Amino acid sequence: MSRTTWKSKFGFLMAAAGSAIGLGNIVFFPANAYRFGAGAFYLPYLIALILLGLPIIIMELGIGRVFRKGFPSSMNEVAGFKGEMTGWFAILNSSVITMYYITILGWVLGMLIRSFSSLWTQVAVPEFGIEAGTASIGISHFFSIISSPGTVALVFVVWVLNIFCILKGTKTIEKIVKVLVPSMWVFMIIMIVRGLTLPGGFEGMLLLFTPDMSILSSLEVWKGAFSQIFFTLSLGFGIMTTYASYLPKKSDIVNDGLSVTFMNCTFEMIAGIAIFTLLFAFSISPKASTLGMMFFVMPEGIAQFPGVTVQLFGILFFTLLLSAGLTSSMSLLETVASAVIDKFAISRKKALGIIFGVGLSGSIMFSLPFVVDPELNASGTLGLTLLDFFDHWAFGYGLLLTGLVQTILISWIFGAERMRSVLNEYSKWKIGKWFVPLVKFVIPAIITVLLVSGIVGEFSGLYGHSSTGNIDNLHIFALIAWILFTVGGSFILAKMKERRQA
Repeated sequence: MSRTTWKSKFGFLMAAAGSAIGLGNIVFFPANAYRFGAGAFYLPYLIALILLGLPIIIMELGIGRVFRKGFPSSMNEVAGFKGEMTGWFAILNSSVITMYYITILGWVLGMLIRSFSSLWTQVAVPEFGIEAGTASIGISHFFSIISSPGTVALVFVVWVLNIFCILKGTKTIEKIVKVLVPSMWVFMIIMIVRGLTLPGGFEGMLLLFTPDMSILSSLEVWKGAFSQIFFTLSLGFGIMTTYASYLPKKSDIVNDGLSVTFMNCTFEMIAGIAIFTLLFAFSISPKASTLGMMFFVMPEGIAQFPGVTVQLFGILFFTLLLSAGLTSSMSLLETVASAVIDKFAISRKKALGIIFGVGLSGSIMFSLPFVVDPELNASGTLGLTLLDFFDHWAFGYGLLLTGLVQTILISWIFGAERMRSVLNEYSKWKIGKWFVPLVKFVIPAIITVLLVSGIVGEFSGLYGHSSTGNIDNLHIFALIAWILFTVGGSFILAKMKERRQA
């Protein structure tokens, strides 16, 4: 069975950039920048980009182009069984992330639908004791959506959209990202223009680029910057390897990695400008979580726009979020599909049918509307509570673990110098000898510090102790389920013999 390829380099770059550009770029980066000293955050961010982001994304692209297979099969070529197990761990871990990511997109779709009419009036949510006028617009509508059985239908719709986007592999992906990714840039520029023309908006932009250098002495700032780079470039998912496997054999991987990184980080920067200008125009602090920024803070700011611009920019914002989310979720699903097709030599339609059934079931779990915390001391519903716990392990540890192990396997078993030669083979910009000690020693050391500091933090109060609502030990269930699904599942899949394609 021949492997499909991208019809154009532009299509590949749009797909790879679309994967990297997601919900986190639009809302998580501005929140992190505000939290970690505004303009001062850019120094550790830039250092993290050079030391961690660029080398790993280029390596992930490199093994995809060389072996022309999905992530587990490519890692098998790198390091045998342990490499394939690492690949399947990444696939299963990213599957967990995909399940709850699509649930979040279902909530975004719900807010988008409401932004055409009712979103800009406060509603009562009796399940949580919220009376009309007692909570912000975003909070009241968000909890109204997640506590309604209709949220499951929204999740189903997003799943169908995703399957449609990858139905014919690169053919449908390329057509869709060529529309969505440029549209996201246009939408974001419109938001910047609007923000800068509001009273106080320009001051918000200045604040974003005004550094508080004293904060650089804090370890948390550096941890935040390195974690931000790792997540924002979609590292540890296997996505870049999968997308690179559809490239021509003589592709310039170094240039492609630089291009994708530049587009992603530039979009992240302009997203920060848009968010800061819009929120500071109405004296609203962007210090919030990703979900809080999307569903609470930004609607509160948009609601203060004059006249019909409220509805217009509300629709624009949630359309932007849905577009960014789709370009990321479709890449996650394509990574899973590629791995399954390579391993079991089944048709794309059959693979997508299996993924749809299993994935939708998981997303429904994360969208369960049962109220377990009516006083809103934590997450409110069972679905959101489970999402918080699984996100903590899958996103907080799974991606870093994948990045650590894949870097060690590639640099020590496949060989760092050999990897450098592979990358330089068709590249205009040659990678120097500095690459070898960087990937063999520096990057593993950085990721290890991030992991160890996170684990040490667990002992001061395991995440989720205050977020279980009325269900005890739910955090333990989430941890055990995540380990069994990712570690146990990856061991079983790696042990299974690969079927040869006809």
